[in-house]
Amino acid sequence: MTALVPEELMADARAATGLEDFGADGFGEGLAIYCEAASAEAQLNAVGAMAVRGTVTSNLANRLRVVDWARHHDKVGAETIDAPVVVIGMFRAGTTLLSYLLDQDGGNRPLLLWEAADSAPPPSPDDYRSGPRVDAARQQAAMLEQLNPRMRAVHHEEADGPTECIAVMSQDFKSLSWEAISNVPTYGRWLLDTDQRSAYEYHHLVLQTLQSGGVRGRWTLKSPHHAIALDALTSVYPDARLVLLHRDPVVLCASVCSLIGTLSGTFSDADHTSYIASHWTAMLEESIRRIEAFRAACPDHPIIDVQYADLVQDPLATVRSIYSSLGTELDGPAESAMRSYVDAHPKGQFGAHRYDLAKLGLDAGELGERFAWYVDGFDIPEEKAVR
Repeated sequence: MTALVPEELMADARAATGLEDFGADGFGEGLAIYCEAASAEAQLNAVGAMAVRGTVTSNLANRLRVVDWARHHDKVGAETIDAPVVVIGMFRAGTTLLSYLLDQDGGNRPLLLWEAADSAPPPSPDDYRSGPRVDAARQQAAMLEQLNPRMRAVHHEEADGPTECIAVMSQDFKSLSWEAISNVPTYGRWLLDTDQRSAYEYHHLVLQTLQSGGVRGRWTLKSPHHAIALDALTSVYPDARLVLLHRDPVVLCASVCSLIGTLSGTFSDADHTSYIASHWTAMLEESIRRIEAFRAACPDHPIIDVQYADLVQDPLATVRSIYSSLGTELDGPAESAMRSYVDAHPKGQFGAHRYDLAKLGLDAGELGERFAWYVDGFDIPEEKAVR
């Protein structure tokens, strides 16, 4: 593939938007390292080379629009993001289900898939869930699922539904999303070692921008990425209310390796099985250890622990318990809307997501021993869904 050159991609984004200023330069190092790693390591196919180039450019373009909008609208800087509820993980532990349930409460304000990538001008209450930009995001998601139909069963998101914070953090080029679409060891090592505060400062600016359009409420956010950067997250959002989902780590490892293999396999014809198995199980272990280190260092910042098994078995009771821990109550209309959502969206509605550990390069016994401390520490039920 033709090497990705940061200056060329930035020029493409400027040409596409007619804008010049990318704002604070915290994104530059990550962009350069990712471009070099994707060119040298990812073994992208023709579709992947085109998709990655387009994705980098579109992320830069949205950054240009956000920075420009904030500069010309003083009210953006005056917006406050108070006590957001942040679901910090774990990988494949039910965060999508929980975020969609929280979205049924009209008092909550999620980050939607379409607006994360097309943030300025910000949505108004009239075009928050519909309109040309929502339709465009829906078409783009459909194209990916056409390229790889298995994505619909593995990880499906609605254009007008909640999405991961990494969709915004990718615009600062400190995001697990770049590792999800391409296997880039050099970038992965850099990401774990770098100061991620600039990504959260940019994330904060995007939330201010989006909120300034008039769609308000208690922000309900989520991403497994937050687990590796809780110090940076809480430095920008010191009053964030953290929710941590726990699930059998054997299933988590299998599920995330299946997801990454499916997604990155759309863009590369090479066999990355061994790397994915090694890297993403290590990432899960590092995520758990960093969360526990944060607990030890910041005992006054509570984390609400939630079992995936409880969420799946009784979603409403689980949400009710989370609300109680947040010091609020789940009111009647919100509870009714959540119940209707659960009834309308049975598990596996887009097909079963099955795992074969051997094909994923994983060993259940080894994983069980490796994560025994975590399972025992949080009394996590064993699942039988993996073979």
